[in-house]
Amino acid sequence: MTNINTRIGIGGWTFEPWRGTFYPDDLPQKGELGFAASKLTAIEINATFYGRQSSKSWENWAKAAPDGFQFSVKGSRYVVTRPKLADSGEGIGNFLAQGLSALNDRLGPILWMLAARRKFDREDIAAFFKLLPEKLDGLALRHVIEPRHESFRDEAFLDLCRDHDVAVVFGDDDEFPLLDADTANFRYARLQRMSEDVPTGYHSNSLDHFADMISGWKKDSYTFMINGAKVRAPAAALALQQRLGIAKD
Repeated sequence: MTNINTRIGIGGWTFEPWRGTFYPDDLPQKGELGFAASKLTAIEINATFYGRQSSKSWENWAKAAPDGFQFSVKGSRYVVTRPKLADSGEGIGNFLAQGLSALNDRLGPILWMLAARRKFDREDIAAFFKLLPEKLDGLALRHVIEPRHESFRDEAFLDLCRDHDVAVVFGDDDEFPLLDADTANFRYARLQRMSEDVPTGYHSNSLDHFADMISGWKKDSYTFMINGAKVRAPAAALALQQRLGIAKD
């Protein structure tokens, strides 16, 4: 397969402990996104989970990111916390109407992160997937789901994902089930077990393992260093990019 895009990034771009550890001390705060986007290949936007963003914000984010860079966008909590996901059509519409298309080719996958208490309900998940549009203002959309209950370890769930080309998060996490499943035309990983005692977040052998795993996917992929020892996330992402031969400088 040719033209595979492998993107590595972090969650968000504003975090005070990154000042001096990732960002130069004298970098203005308004320059943080541009700096992060110049070093990494993707960022997962967390703020969209909590509320709508202004149309101007979307436009500014697009302008700050270079060619080839993409944002993953976390889906609204007002969608994923409904008692029935099948009832979220209006919420999905409102979420998509806030201005995402301004990102244009900088728009990456939309992440639908489910509550840890939500159990697998085949009928409800099937109805939810049918509500997820394939396009927005002419832009092809990619959707990814992060189930966090053991009941989703079910072939019926994975079959639904394959039927609708929805990726399942590969989550390196201590709390939630790890589902290593190839269900879409791309892969998506959230690596959450960094250690602050390790300068690169993960030990070298773990980074080597992740690099081998990502190389073996043979398709577009997005991998984010999320939470854990967040102060180490940029260093971990940079180290993983280097192993994959996609370091930007």
